Amino acid sequence: MKKREEIPVSDTWNLADILASEQEWEKLFRDTERSLSGYKNFEGHLAESGEMLFSCLKFDEEISLKIEILFVYGKQKSDENTGNAKYQGLASRARAISYQAADLSSFLLPEILSIPDEVLSTYRTQVPELKRYDRTLEVILKKKAHTLSSHMEALLAKSMEATSGSSDIFNMFNNADIKFPEILDENKNMVRVTHGNYIEFLEKQDREVRRSAFYAVYSVYKQFVNTLSATFSSNVKRAAFYAQARKYSSARAYYLAENEISESVYDNLLAAVQEGLPYLHEYVSIRKKALGVEELHMYDLHVPMVSQKEKKYTFEEAKQMVLEGLKPLGDKYLELLKEGFRNRWIDVYENEGKRSGAYSWGVYGIHPYVLLNFNGTLDSVFTLAHEMGHALHSWFSDEKQTYVDAGYKIFVAEVASTCNEALLIRHLLEETKDKRERAYLLNHFIDSFRGTLYRQCMFAEFEADVHRMSGEGTVLTGEVLCGLYHELNQKYFGPDVVIDEEIDYEWSRIPHFYTPFYVYQYATGFSAAIAISSRILAGEENVLKGYYEFLSGGCSMTPIDLLKLCGVDMSTAEPVKDALSVFAGLLGEMRELI
Repeated sequence: MKKREEIPVSDTWNLADILASEQEWEKLFRDTERSLSGYKNFEGHLAESGEMLFSCLKFDEEISLKIEILFVYGKQKSDENTGNAKYQGLASRARAISYQAADLSSFLLPEILSIPDEVLSTYRTQVPELKRYDRTLEVILKKKAHTLSSHMEALLAKSMEATSGSSDIFNMFNNADIKFPEILDENKNMVRVTHGNYIEFLEKQDREVRRSAFYAVYSVYKQFVNTLSATFSSNVKRAAFYAQARKYSSARAYYLAENEISESVYDNLLAAVQEGLPYLHEYVSIRKKALGVEELHMYDLHVPMVSQKEKKYTFEEAKQMVLEGLKPLGDKYLELLKEGFRNRWIDVYENEGKRSGAYSWGVYGIHPYVLLNFNGTLDSVFTLAHEMGHALHSWFSDEKQTYVDAGYKIFVAEVASTCNEALLIRHLLEETKDKRERAYLLNHFIDSFRGTLYRQCMFAEFEADVHRMSGEGTVLTGEVLCGLYHELNQKYFGPDVVIDEEIDYEWSRIPHFYTPFYVYQYATGFSAAIAISSRILAGEENVLKGYYEFLSGGCSMTPIDLLKLCGVDMSTAEPVKDALSVFAGLLGEMRELI
């Protein structure tokens, strides 16, 4: 494992595009800290005039952008090496000042909502500048029944920092403290398992390597199950507390409302996928036959069903593959991809202490960034396409929308990224003339359904059950959580796979569970992306125009309405059912090829 300073600069992101130096960060921090007192000039006065309301909203926007710069820079520096205490400090101080701003600005919602509707309407007519905040005010007015008094809003804002410990503890444990054992790789060399290479080990043809990596990871989580169950339970209780404080019927209702999503969307997803479980059971049956094993285990679910000499791709090759695969999106999209590749938007390789996984993030008005842990596998090529989908979604939204309307909701966040993946895999399938390679690529596409639509839906069902059980008074011990997770694996994967005891601990390593009711959006986003990519490749009239409008929409419309621009209605179960039909078709072809 290389240290950070051993990675070539050209393979790292250039955070100087956000701030030139840590000294600049400190200067901005002090300036922001001093500016916070400006909220006092507006408190108690918002109802006096439209000009006063506009001035306050503009001031709040400026503070928010400054804090975003501080936090993104500090957190991304910390993610370069999560064990670096100095950068942990920057992220922690940025988070603290955001809580301070939330406390000082907590009067905003109650005061706006206390303005009589007809007066607020007059202000919006008299002060043209308020049009900038039309969508902001629309969303605020929707929250009228869930907004508390100024005093209570201030108290809730102050509580946020004090209650964020469960997430902070898990992230520090999972990224900085946890160490997995060494195992023998396929060449009989001792290699330490890491977050970055774990899935790579599970994709090895050598079954003993897969089994060893599987046991290596879950043996460690098993050792800490009591601590991790207490940490997770605390986060579940935190969610319930804020939901109750804001007068929502449940944590699920509260978190879905933040994205303007009805609970029926969640229920439709679960119902459609559960109806489609026979397809997943068929997938498991095909996999068992393809691998030629008497017993299929959980550590056998990632290895390609079609044995093929393991292909490795350089990062240069990966970039070219992505550019070729995304040609259907047009020249403007491709030029932006090239700009990101040239100008160090991407932090490419794993290094000691670097945050695991991948993400795209950034600051409004500055290009987006992508964190990778690129390891040369086909999966890592698709991860590049995926994260650049996020990045360009942000770029288009930032270009078209104001700061207050640019940040798209999580519900649509996975659509552009997954659409990129779907276009890339279909391009690769179109290009290959080799039957065995086609089977290998089909396997990859099929596994994306298993991993994103089914697995994330299983996570969503786990979350719904856990939050419900906690609300009913069940103590979320390690035994309870592992038992529930075991049952869900049995239900989803069916009778043709051995549900190893170790998989019972998988819930304890999923960071997204610390952002409640987030994961279901991977499944809904995947379903929408399959529909959109199919329309693009079919050359449907105006589909690219609608897709670019979607990419540029930010949060200027509700997520459901934004997707309707692409001809996809996620208020129904149809896109999910359509995606499952595509999955069934792929399974039929795969069965013939093997």
